[in-house]
Amino acid sequence: MTQNSNGREFALLGVLALLWGGSYPLISVAVETIPPLTLIALRVSVAALFLMAIVHLHGERLPRDPMSWRRLLIQAFFNSIGAWTVLAWGQQFVESGLASVLNSTSPIFVVLATLGQWSGMRSAVLRCAGAGAGLVGVVLIVGPDVLNGLGRDVLAQGAVILGAMLYAGAALYGRHLSHLSARVTAAGTMIWASVWLIPAAVIVDRPWTLNPSAESLAAAVALALFSTAFAMTIYFRLIRTLGPAGVASQSYLRAGIGVVLGVVLLGETIEPTVWGGIATALAGVVLINLASRTRR
Repeated sequence: MTQNSNGREFALLGVLALLWGGSYPLISVAVETIPPLTLIALRVSVAALFLMAIVHLHGERLPRDPMSWRRLLIQAFFNSIGAWTVLAWGQQFVESGLASVLNSTSPIFVVLATLGQWSGMRSAVLRCAGAGAGLVGVVLIVGPDVLNGLGRDVLAQGAVILGAMLYAGAALYGRHLSHLSARVTAAGTMIWASVWLIPAAVIVDRPWTLNPSAESLAAAVALALFSTAFAMTIYFRLIRTLGPAGVASQSYLRAGIGVVLGVVLLGETIEPTVWGGIATALAGVVLINLASRTRR
């Protein structure tokens, strides 16, 4: 990539972190009157419809071969069906601060899974250092005290870590869909997610008996359009340009973006330790992507 294209891709990485980081307050508003499973089903179905319209407007087509749809199903399991389900369950029992730390570990799993594929000690050292620095940065941002809760609810915390592992699998498996455009890949995965999650929500939550508020519905639609449809399109683009480790590194940016938004929009003040955490998390992202660039 040229210097200009590098800058564009890293800017998109920041946008992706912002879109996914912004999903947390939207989810908090939505689940006030919408159960988690129904919310996820609504999220993916609205995103699927929107993405299919975008694909059509760009003159593209969904794949017609069975192999592509099988791969899209696997990707959908990693990205949404499996990951969002275990996270939704686990986060009910894990404190939000600790959950954010555990959920940010996906770059570590990507690095561990790909260490043997990297030639040269420099790339391996950069990636390992970046993964470690990013996690330390997230802990400093959230507050080291959250680690005191480790081991209190092993099953729920394990579910959150499993979600991070599935996210790592999504970043790695996304390379098998390089023959499809980012828009088509995003649409296909959301279609599969809808096929699985809508019947599950109907059986478990009986959504026709619900009475969601206007605020919850608005938050759910915003979640579907911005934090899902747009975010997934950017995500699948970055898998091809920055690679699995590069795109996974955005998980280190989400906590810092939340803090910065609080300062800018709400006038909040934060401790120097948190600023140090943001700097450390950014350093981790830079190191991971330097390693990816070194390989290319």
